[in-house]
Amino acid sequence: MSERTSRALFFVLCLLLVLLWAPSILLLQSVDTWQLIINTVTTIVIVLLAALLQNTQKRSDDAAQAKLNAIADALADLMGDTHPRDARDLRAAVGLENRESAS
Repeated sequence: MSERTSRALFFVLCLLLVLLWAPSILLLQSVDTWQLIINTVTTIVIVLLAALLQNTQKRSDDAAQAKLNAIADALADLMGDTHPRDARDLRAAVGLENRESAS
């Protein structure tokens, strides 16, 4: 979904919504109702986009952490034969065992 909202088409749809809303004042009796319509729609869109942004950020953070864990694990494996104490220290510093067992 985040890929769709980052495209120009999403912006065009939002712009089209505003362009359709603006002349609707001619159909409505009250300016308050006219404003309420756009305020409600924009509030809903903002809340949904904020939730989408949070979800996307969490997935991005999780992916970056998984990559860092893989790098640390590979580095510890390479160091394991020649420098076992350093490999243990690296694993302990990163907390690799704890994170992988918790997943």
